[in-house]
Amino acid sequence: MRTTYRTSGVKEYWTSRWADIPADFAMTNLAAYPLKYALQAVSSNDGPILEAGCGAGRILRYFHQHGHDITGIDFVEVAVRKLREADQALKVEVGDISSLRFADEEFRYLLAFGLYHNLEHTLEEAVKESWRVLQVGGFICASFRADNLQTRLSDWLAARKCGKSTQGEFHKLNLTRREFTTVFERAGFVIDTVSPVENMPILYKFSFFRSHSHKVFDENKARAEGYRMSALGQVLQKYLMRFFADQFCNIYVLIARKACN
Repeated sequence: MRTTYRTSGVKEYWTSRWADIPADFAMTNLAAYPLKYALQAVSSNDGPILEAGCGAGRILRYFHQHGHDITGIDFVEVAVRKLREADQALKVEVGDISSLRFADEEFRYLLAFGLYHNLEHTLEEAVKESWRVLQVGGFICASFRADNLQTRLSDWLAARKCGKSTQGEFHKLNLTRREFTTVFERAGFVIDTVSPVENMPILYKFSFFRSHSHKVFDENKARAEGYRMSALGQVLQKYLMRFFADQFCNIYVLIARKACN
């Protein structure tokens, strides 16, 4: 397990990020992360969903608009406030994945994209809480920052941009595929799939490789549409992901279920 450090702590980073952008619209690109994987886990409208770490709301609003009973939680108050202002019908609240207020087996599905790697000391507790609130036979879909060449390059670029080789505040955990699955298996989950995924491809960080409509970076647009690449960027990224997926993904996406004891 590798730890990434930056100039600001986790709470400060996410508060600043969600304060800088408006609430998301519902995500539109069904073939892009994270909606692609959420739809693989939530196969039908047959039970309540918890989205932990709902952030600006692109997944929460998608399932809400499609008639699902979904509750979103986030530990950043400004994100929750913006979502309530955007749509008062949303069920969204401030919450902590490591200590949930919900009853045992309250949800059929749990979605947690980009959440668990923000937990410096409570990762195991958070996954156990996720198991507790899921119904037997229920599914979890979660992503976690990979420990590989791509994320090491990203960390190097971030440090170079700041003009520092090291930073002092905890930012994220980075886990290998095996480390990631082991945490969930220890909590009692049965793993169905683990996929290497490029959320924001490393090439997207360079405007040359972005599609024409994404040359000027707009985070809300990228979050709704996915990080669209130019034709050259797509070819290079597909090559990297075909032959070196475990090194050039930036996250792993896990789908697992709570089996009968």
